[in-house]
Amino acid sequence: MKGGPRVTDAQESEPLEGPQRRCIASGEVREKADLLRFVTGPGGVIVPDPGEELPGRGIWCVPRRDMVERARQRRQFARAARQPVTVPEDLADTVEALLRQRCLNRLGLAMRSGQAVGGFDKVRAVLTRGDAGVLLQARDGADDGRDRLRRLGRAVCSGLPEITLFDADELGRALGRSPTVHVAVYDGGHAARLLRECDRLAGFANQDGTDERAQ
Repeated sequence: MKGGPRVTDAQESEPLEGPQRRCIASGEVREKADLLRFVTGPGGVIVPDPGEELPGRGIWCVPRRDMVERARQRRQFARAARQPVTVPEDLADTVEALLRQRCLNRLGLAMRSGQAVGGFDKVRAVLTRGDAGVLLQARDGADDGRDRLRRLGRAVCSGLPEITLFDADELGRALGRSPTVHVAVYDGGHAARLLRECDRLAGFANQDGTDERAQ
């Protein structure tokens, strides 16, 4: 999948089912689940709220680096907040760090719940059975091993998502083990939530907003 989260022509013609919000940067109306929330924190500082937990009036933006930068440079956060605000210059970097940690936390939770496995042989077994909901492969892993598992996964399930946003050290730390190149998350709730978080992260992980989630 190439490109960050976008609304296609087909999606635009379909009615939105969940709560809707308007992106302050693009003006698009999307389901709230497809946007990123910000709030005005202490001292009038704009704070990202990816977990949608902080109190205050929500300010919503398409989860892409270029959209957050546009909103910052055009002072759209202040207009949405209806008050003077301070927008940190490194806001997009802060968002990326938060989203990256949320993804890794979700992966760790899946592992502790018995819903994820790491290592070439264990991942291959899960893929062979058709039980995987998502395949994660470290971006700094050897190409031959990654290619073998990618082909296997897609042979069993042509639409199997592959995430390549993390390096082996990050995946290993999330799983509580040594550096890990190959991870599979079983199909189910953990995989679905991880994919949502990684979709949002992909819009920040690259300067041009392209999606490294699946290659």
